[in-house]
Amino acid sequence: MPRLFSSLPRSRRWPALLGAAVLLPLLAACASRARAVDSAEREFDGQRFHVVTIDLARQTLSLHWRDPDNGVAFGSIENLQHWGERHGRRLLFAANAGIYDRRNAPLGLFVEDGHVRVPLNMAHGNPAAGNFSLRPNGVFAVYPDGHAAVRTSEAFKAEGKPVTLATQSGPMLVIDGRLNPQFEDESASVKWRSGVCAVTPHKVVFAVSETPVNFHTFARLFRDGLGCRDALYLDGTISQMYVDGEGYSGAPAFMLKPYAGIFAVFDNP
Repeated sequence: MPRLFSSLPRSRRWPALLGAAVLLPLLAACASRARAVDSAEREFDGQRFHVVTIDLARQTLSLHWRDPDNGVAFGSIENLQHWGERHGRRLLFAANAGIYDRRNAPLGLFVEDGHVRVPLNMAHGNPAAGNFSLRPNGVFAVYPDGHAAVRTSEAFKAEGKPVTLATQSGPMLVIDGRLNPQFEDESASVKWRSGVCAVTPHKVVFAVSETPVNFHTFARLFRDGLGCRDALYLDGTISQMYVDGEGYSGAPAFMLKPYAGIFAVFDNP
């Protein structure tokens, strides 16, 4: 018998053992719940990043824009968190979902719970006007069978498959294992940046920089540091991620503006 109970009278050993048998699974469940998403700090090329991995086989990734109760845009991770609490759902992970326009609406495709809120945007704007117009841009999507993928917007359109959730943003960071050729190694354009890829069909990886970085370094993080063959830039300057029990990472709070779309994982979907 373990030393912990050997000094107890025989009549008290079984209740103690039974208590331990009940307590240990509860402790394990709490530990498992606290680690519901795989979250880690990562150093790459002298820069620090926060990386979160979502296992779609175990966790439900959702996409949110407006509060279904009143139609008002959530605008912030904190507002989405409060909405979840009102509905008995604890927010485990959240990240802003992409680039938006001057009306605070998603600039490109936005599919929420199988419903197309904003259609695919194939317009070729002026690259100097914003990152969305840097070619190629792309789509991150989760399909009805539960697998995820990043595609260029052209490839996504040609594929023509229905999706459960999707966000269109730009530019693509990595395309079929190659860095976007528009990125320059020595570029002085540095910002806080966030992005996403599907390392495998059911493993989604989000990353946000803890300090400003250029596109080239950020793209190499996904390809060389995280093993992504296709990766999509989500946004910069205002980008943050939230992990339950850890708080926020990414851009400082004073840089933030209202978000148009927010990725989330709740503990009670």
